Amino acid sequence: MRPAIYVRYGMKKFITLSAALFAALFLCGFNNQNELLISGSTMGTTYTVKIVSAPDSKRIPLADAIEKRLKQINRSMSIYIKGSEISRFNRIQDTTTRFMVSDDFWNVMTIARQLYRYTDGAWDGTVNPLVNLWGFGSRKPERKIPSRQAIDAAIKTIGFKYITFGGRKRFLKKTIPSLSLDLGSIAKGYGVDQISALIRENGYRDFLVEIGGEVYASGEKKDGTHWRIGINRPVPDASLGNVYKVVSLQDRGMATSGDYRNFFVKDGKRYSHILNPRTGYPVENTVVSASVIAGTCTFADGLATALVVMGPERGIALVEQLDSVDCFMVSQTPDGALVDHVSSGFPATK
Repeated sequence: MRPAIYVRYGMKKFITLSAALFAALFLCGFNNQNELLISGSTMGTTYTVKIVSAPDSKRIPLADAIEKRLKQINRSMSIYIKGSEISRFNRIQDTTTRFMVSDDFWNVMTIARQLYRYTDGAWDGTVNPLVNLWGFGSRKPERKIPSRQAIDAAIKTIGFKYITFGGRKRFLKKTIPSLSLDLGSIAKGYGVDQISALIRENGYRDFLVEIGGEVYASGEKKDGTHWRIGINRPVPDASLGNVYKVVSLQDRGMATSGDYRNFFVKDGKRYSHILNPRTGYPVENTVVSASVIAGTCTFADGLATALVVMGPERGIALVEQLDSVDCFMVSQTPDGALVDHVSSGFPATK
């Protein structure tokens, strides 16, 4: 039996601008009448919202509401804001302080716990010490291969399992006082879901929301067809408009993660920014891209990263056990050929 994975939100990768954004701007076309376009910046990237059959008079009220909601989420989960909830949690240096959080933080952490458990730790929101050690994090020293001793020491400071979930939306660090969180791999997906909820609350059913390439497609396009989302060709020199596959999407979220743009090469060997939390080293399983479709973009966002770590065999085996979750993974052979790995329910691609 497939385990349930979704969390109700009460009322309700590195790919800087993935082909999801290209699809929104190009495949869907933003010049039709009665289709409202709202765009801006958030979470260190851009966002785009397209609403079918919305009058232009709604642009300013909706744009203001979207900006306000995104700022709320950013103030909760950005490690770059000193006073954010996540920054305050990270500054705690003991195992006795019970940290009360907002609904947003609690919702994201609940899904984070699911991801950690389902992927057996392949997704771990506490991996930031390793990311910084390798030079891929917010601290940006020269990228170089750390010593085995330094990696082992960093591994001892991570582990999502060392966060206790308490009543009344409280968290407690256990065992590792210096434990820190970085929810960047699912925060954009959560933003997508929350803006989608906001648009529904305003009475609209047909829309597309995209933040930094993560997307939720609701209803249909103006012509009555499903939304079409592009997956970028996963090679370092591919332009953002170089679409590898196009996916038909309706009432589901989709996210893509890959290691083909953010890496460094040392002595002829490539080191990816996506790290295996268990080994402390960049992944070496030939996966260059993983796209996930799920009921929420939050879950799709985190799982896409985990699948790059897990590899095609383990990743697809997991996805086949999850309700309403599907994936499209791409690996690369030594001669540069791309090989597709697709779960049984993934929509047909073109």
